[in-house]
Amino acid sequence: MFEIQPLKPFREISNLRREMDRMWEDFFGSGQVNVREGLWAPSVDVSETNDAVIVKAEIPGMEAKDIDISLTGDVLTIKGEKKQETEEKEENFHRIETRYGSFSRMLRLPAAIQVDNVDATYEKGILKLVLPKKEEVKPKQIEIKVS
Repeated sequence: MFEIQPLKPFREISNLRREMDRMWEDFFGSGQVNVREGLWAPSVDVSETNDAVIVKAEIPGMEAKDIDISLTGDVLTIKGEKKQETEEKEENFHRIETRYGSFSRMLRLPAAIQVDNVDATYEKGILKLVLPKKEEVKPKQIEIKVS
């Protein structure tokens, strides 16, 4: 005999949400290792102040000279290649999760940037870009006159 089960719409919505999130991550990438293809891209944080857009990218184990940054219109591109260190012939690896190979990450920026004043620093595996906004996109205070 079948047992009647109560309808739990919130559980179904939660399951649907998880599936949609997984589909978006599969389509756009999560910034993590794509094990099937051996590809990877650094995880990034993008924030904004009144004066600048700030991008932080996790790119551990690389030299700054091996990272290329370009800006075309409102699209920022961060590229590079992390070379695999030579393996010790006497070691028997049980697991290798370190990411190696080429990467390219393109981000559409939320504001127009002053290309000549971009500041890029790389410290402890974090690339930080401070991209100053063009004057016309900065918020301007408008004074209200009372008559």
